[in-house]
Amino acid sequence: MNWQTLISNKRLGQELRHTERHDDRSEFKRDYDRLIFSAPFRRLQNKTQVFPLPGSIFVHNRLTHSLEVASVGMSLGNDVARDVIRRNPELAGTLVEELGTIVSSACLAHDLGNPPFGHSGEKAIQTFFSEGAGTDLRGRLPDDVWNDLIHFEGNANAFRILTHRFSGRREGGFAMTYSTLASIVKYPYSSSCIEQVGKEKFGFFTSEAATYQKIANELGIPPASDILPGDGGRLCYVRHPLVYLVEAADDICYEIMDIEDAHKLRILSFEKTRDLLLAFFDDDVKQEILERIEKERITDENEQVVYMRASVIGKLENECVDAFLANEEAIMQGTFQGSLIKHIRERQRNAYKRCVEVAYGKIYHSKPVLDIELGGYHIMETVMHRMMEAIVNPDRFYSQQLLRRVSSQYEINAPDLPTRVMAVIDFISGMTDVFALDFYQKINGTSLPIV
Repeated sequence: MNWQTLISNKRLGQELRHTERHDDRSEFKRDYDRLIFSAPFRRLQNKTQVFPLPGSIFVHNRLTHSLEVASVGMSLGNDVARDVIRRNPELAGTLVEELGTIVSSACLAHDLGNPPFGHSGEKAIQTFFSEGAGTDLRGRLPDDVWNDLIHFEGNANAFRILTHRFSGRREGGFAMTYSTLASIVKYPYSSSCIEQVGKEKFGFFTSEAATYQKIANELGIPPASDILPGDGGRLCYVRHPLVYLVEAADDICYEIMDIEDAHKLRILSFEKTRDLLLAFFDDDVKQEILERIEKERITDENEQVVYMRASVIGKLENECVDAFLANEEAIMQGTFQGSLIKHIRERQRNAYKRCVEVAYGKIYHSKPVLDIELGGYHIMETVMHRMMEAIVNPDRFYSQQLLRRVSSQYEINAPDLPTRVMAVIDFISGMTDVFALDFYQKINGTSLPIV
C-alpha cells in the first residue's frame, strides 16, 4: 500500500457528481461535520457505554466516549502525519497532511452501529437467531445473511449506516469519503471469513460487501494473502493503516476512562485507582506528577484522578505513535499483527494489561453493569421477537399495527424476507436505551398514553 493512493477524498455515491463548494473546509472536515450533526451520532448520548444511564453521577455514554476517542484520534493522526511526511518529503502538500482529521472523523463514527444496552444488545441480536425464536428463520434466509445475523456486529452495522441506501436516502448513505469509510472497518472481512481469521467479529454485512470491495480496490487495499476475495463469497482484506490509529484511540479511551468512571462510582478506591494510573510511569515521572498535583493544590480526589488520567492518555498516545512509526513498513505491507497497544513499551503494556484485568474483574462484572445487561438483554430479545414475527406474518392485524410504528426510512415492507429482516435490525439497533425501554413497555401494554 502507499499513502498517496490510500488517502482519497472521493465520496461514495458522488464519484461522477461535481458539487460546488461555498467554504474552504476540506472534504475530510466535511465528513467530520456531517457526523457531528447527524441523527445517529446524536442518539449515542442515550446509549450505554458501560455503566447504566442516567444516574446522579455523570459517567460516559457512547456520545462522550466517541468525542473523546475523536480527540485522541486527532492527536494520533497529526503526529503520525508529521513524521511520515518528514520521512517522505514528497508527501508534503498532499492529502496525507489531513490524517488527523480523517482519523478523528472515523473515531466519531466507530460506535454508530452499536445497539442499545452495550454489548448485551449485540448479544441479544446474535442469540435471537442462534438459539432463540429466530432459529425458525434458518431455512428461509441465504447462508451468508444467516451468518451475518448470528454474528451480528456493531462495527459492521456502523459501516452499513454510513454506506447503505435506506429507503428515501440518496445513493451512498452519508456520502462519506473513501478514506474515512475504510478507516472505520476494524475487521475488513465478511462474516464467512470468521473461522479462517480466527476472530468473532467482522467488518461488513453481505448487503455492503460489494461497497467495501469497491472502496478497497479504489484505495489499493490488498486482499489478505491467505484468503482470496470472492472465493466462495468470502471477502478478506488487510487493514487500511489508519484503522490502527482509530483502534488505538478507542483502546486508550475506553480502558482508562472506565477506570476513572469506576472510581467516581466507588467501585474502585482512590488508592487502587491511583496505583493503576501511576503504574504507567517510572518512579521519577510518578514523583513529578504527584509534586505537580501538590503544587497546583488539587486536593479533591476526583480531580487528582482526572489529572493522572490525562497524564496516562498523553503517555499512551505518544507510545502508540512510536509503535506505528516503528512498524510502518509492516503496516503498509499488510503483515502487521495485533493492535498498536500490544506493541508499546513493556512498562506501559503491563500497566495497560493490569487495567484490563481490573476492569473485567471489578467493573464489567459489577452489579450495576450486570443489572443493565440482564434487563437490556430481555428488552432486546422481546422486541426482536415481536418485530420478526410481524415481518414474517405481515398480513396479521397485530403485525400491521406494529409495523406502522416503524419509520418509512426503513424497508420494513420490502417484498423479500432478507431485506425485511435487515430493516428490523436497522430499526432496533438504531434505538436509544430509553426508546427501546419505552417501545418494549408499549408493545407489552405496561405503558399506555394518558388521554
